[in-house]
Amino acid sequence: MKLYIKNMVCDRCKMAVETVFDKLHLNPANVVLGEVELKEESLSAEKYQEMKTALESLGFELLEDKKKTIIAQIKAAIVELAHYTKEPLKVNLSGYLGNKLGADYTSLSSIFSGEENNTIEHYYIQQKIERAKELLSYGELTLSEIAFQLNYSSVAHLSAQFKKETGITPSQFKQDLKRNTLDRV
Repeated sequence: MKLYIKNMVCDRCKMAVETVFDKLHLNPANVVLGEVELKEESLSAEKYQEMKTALESLGFELLEDKKKTIIAQIKAAIVELAHYTKEPLKVNLSGYLGNKLGADYTSLSSIFSGEENNTIEHYYIQQKIERAKELLSYGELTLSEIAFQLNYSSVAHLSAQFKKETGITPSQFKQDLKRNTLDRV
């Protein structure tokens, strides 16, 4: 039995969801971002409601609507790509999502845009910029290394998208971090 869970976007989220299933004595065969595959073929209505309530108490939503499920799968795939994938993307985003979700990209894009008031491409850019902010805040990588890690063609391309999304340059973002740290207040 496959379940789709909204807001399950990081490793800590996966651990929280696994804990819920463990407490309910359910047996997940596989837990990945946004998705849980149970060994059980079906659940009683009572057990299903108990699981749903437990997930909601942690800020997760069990998706029962097909469109919401597809959107959650798209978001989980993009978060995984932007935040957790180290190697360069070998195909374009549409090819990656089409292969990953086993669906036609045009229909995925139509569903996503219609429900989210955002495009898949822009959501991907937003995720990459959030990852860039995270990496900049660590101060361990140069902007060039960050651009390479996030599959940008150049530092200029990353900087332009960063400024368009945040209103400031990556350098200004880094300076603001230094000015606003708690040990300097």
